[in-house]
Amino acid sequence: QVHLAESGGGLVQAGGSLNLSCVGSGLPFSEWHRGWCRQAPGKEREFVAGTTRYMDRKYYEDSVKGRFTVIRDNANNMVHLQRNELKPAATAVYFCNVGTIFSGGKYYASGHYWGQGTQVTVSS
Repeated sequence: QVHLAESGGGLVQAGGSLNLSCVGSGLPFSEWHRGWCRQAPGKEREFVAGTTRYMDRKYYEDSVKGRFTVIRDNANNMVHLQRNELKPAATAVYFCNVGTIFSGGKYYASGHYWGQGTQVTVSS
């Protein structure tokens, strides 16, 4: 009933731009915190960026702060992740998450709903 679909991944040259999108069905994004996580080969999944349901407060993992931008689009039930000046270190599978938990002014955990992920490969 609930489905999340990511798009926008692929092969990108270093220095290029990234624009990922996640569209949901079966639930209103406006009622849920949401965000993005990523998993690089051989590494654990990590939080990248998120936004809150009502006030659109932005949260970023410390290592990516200032590099990524998360944008919510309640009218279209979407959330986006953007970045320019990509580096190879950004290579990972990026997952959309609806039901992100924020506590104490920072990211706490991800849960509830996940997309299947979209591969982003940044070449040198």
